[in-house]
Amino acid sequence: MSDKQKYFPLLSDVMYAEHTLGEILTPTPLMSSRSLSQRYGVDVWLKREDLQIVRSYKIRGAYNKIRSLSAEQIERGIVCASAGNHAQGVALSCNKLGIKGTIFMPVTTPKQKINQVRMFGGEAVEVVLVGDTFDQSNAAAEQCCKDEGKTFIPPFNDPKVIEGQGTVGLEILQQSSSTIDYVFVPIGGGGLASGIGSVFKQMSPQTKVIGVEPAGAACMKRAFECGEVTSLDHIDKFVDGAAVQRAGDITFEVCREVLDDIVVVPEGKICTTILELYNFDAIVVEPAGALSISALEYYKEQIKGKNVVCVVSGSNNDIVRMEDIKERSLLYEGLKHYFIVRFPQRAGALQNFVTNVLGPHDDITYFEYKKKTNRENGPVLVGIELQNPNDFAALIERMQQNNFEYQYLNDKPSLFEFLIG
Repeated sequence: MSDKQKYFPLLSDVMYAEHTLGEILTPTPLMSSRSLSQRYGVDVWLKREDLQIVRSYKIRGAYNKIRSLSAEQIERGIVCASAGNHAQGVALSCNKLGIKGTIFMPVTTPKQKINQVRMFGGEAVEVVLVGDTFDQSNAAAEQCCKDEGKTFIPPFNDPKVIEGQGTVGLEILQQSSSTIDYVFVPIGGGGLASGIGSVFKQMSPQTKVIGVEPAGAACMKRAFECGEVTSLDHIDKFVDGAAVQRAGDITFEVCREVLDDIVVVPEGKICTTILELYNFDAIVVEPAGALSISALEYYKEQIKGKNVVCVVSGSNNDIVRMEDIKERSLLYEGLKHYFIVRFPQRAGALQNFVTNVLGPHDDITYFEYKKKTNRENGPVLVGIELQNPNDFAALIERMQQNNFEYQYLNDKPSLFEFLIG
């Protein structure tokens, strides 16, 4: 392919990938969501890639790429880098095909995902933990390929990977009996969005394809704004399945042609969606898996009365993260507030705070008392949970009326992370 002839996933190539994946996979369901449909006044359908054999769509691109390798490449072995889901897809592919693989993962990857990779790969794979971000692990994996002559299996920036992910789009169109007005697709590096978007533009061009990124790692949005791929200086790694500093150059060019918009969603909103899916629909998703559904709130006017599909990309969530997820959700919803309060060093000061400052439905959920620093006042770190975000103004007013000196921490990220995080 010449430099002037840009790559675009052809429908025939995606259909061939579907045939290849038929060796190990069956289509995941397209399920109606009653709760989301009622909330937004639309027909919301969930493409349940969280029910995939490795609990994410990543097996599609990984297996399709590995099956395209030559006998010589297979003999030398393969290498990949991943925050978890791509690694599991590569691991299972290696196991099924009898190929030796080395998988580089960030040190920050949840243990649950690391254990899953080892379980799916068995004796066929070796896991190497290196770097704090995907991009650092990726660099180490590429260096390994150069040093040892192994073949690198990219997580997103590769035609065969994109075509494998595009089979999700084929299945959606095969399973839907109605015209689809909107499809919401999560974006990490852009492989899934490129694949699904290309299928829809060729088979259902009237469908609006909306990419969704976490606010703390919106690399594709930045590329769109700059007109070229660029690296983010810093990313929030919380949405680990989509925490990518730099979009792929191939996926960027495809996404520019197939995406109608990119929505950027705060991590706190994603956490709220995770909890709502669990409480209302009994669906367990990882942060990246909640991205597409979280975006509905930002498109609620445009999608009214429409037929909407959200791709639920994965469910590899570590249970130990649930407290953090709940905390982030409460902060985002305005229900959790932290203060440094100076309590007068006298009997009854705390009782006065509880009686006269807290509202009837407010609750102290965090209390760390420091030794007094002078004769009159001692600082206390206090966390207060509200039942309604509208109660916050009254809480502040009562604190002032009762002469409690305070410093609000929620809007001071550095201080907040130092004291609370």
